[in-house]
Amino acid sequence: MTEIWDLYKNGRWEVPFLTFSIYFFVAASLILYLVIVASRNSKIKKERLTKEYSVTIDKILSAVIFENVPFSKIKEDKNFLVLFDTSFFRAVLTNSLINLHKNYEGVYAEKLEQFYKDSGLIKDSFKKLKSLRWEVKCKGITELAEFNIKEAFDLIVAFSKARKKTLKIVAINACIKLEGTQSIHYLVEHPDPIDDWMQLNIIGAFKKHDIGDTIGIEHLLESQNTTVITLGLKLIKELKLSQKVPHVAQLAAQTTNTVIKYEAQSILQTLTA
Repeated sequence: MTEIWDLYKNGRWEVPFLTFSIYFFVAASLILYLVIVASRNSKIKKERLTKEYSVTIDKILSAVIFENVPFSKIKEDKNFLVLFDTSFFRAVLTNSLINLHKNYEGVYAEKLEQFYKDSGLIKDSFKKLKSLRWEVKCKGITELAEFNIKEAFDLIVAFSKARKKTLKIVAINACIKLEGTQSIHYLVEHPDPIDDWMQLNIIGAFKKHDIGDTIGIEHLLESQNTTVITLGLKLIKELKLSQKVPHVAQLAAQTTNTVIKYEAQSILQTLTA
């Protein structure tokens, strides 16, 4: 410390400081350059592998859908087992499965769901729920919901109370897909505010999964959470559930919240016009 102080008092610190700064800048620039190159090479490699894997995956899934080939038969191919042992191949395979499942219904969709289970890809999705990264959890939740894994419902419900808004929305939407209006019970007891963006996403999920007019939506109007009540009113309006008019009228008559009363009265006018 004494030597450094002497350098400072004598004004001889500029040259060592500038020298150190130059070396530090050069080293930092070199490291940053290497990181960028490595990242780009990794991206190029993944794009190349994705194209190569897609050819194999298309053949496999085509055999599963149209030729009724079970996974037990597919895994007899040693080349497939070598590929399947890599996490990136399984990720590409899962994405391909999801894309196909979105475009197929009935028996074909059921075959893809069975392949997802038999292949063990379902285990990869459950593992993602344990990740510390919220975006990985979202991916796992989306995969499980897409393939209608109802046993994952209780785990996914827990994420509907997460702090991260995106994770919360993905979890709520997944619950709606898996259990329909059975998930309303958890929405009624939802403790946190549900802002406009989240409400739009939830309404979109009800529309997307064709929940329609089923028993239970009116229970949202009984929540202690005013934003959940607002969500219930918007759902009734968006889905045009005129048979829920008595519940809306009761809310309008009993609530002391002027904003909710106004919204309920407005919806009554719309549905009874």
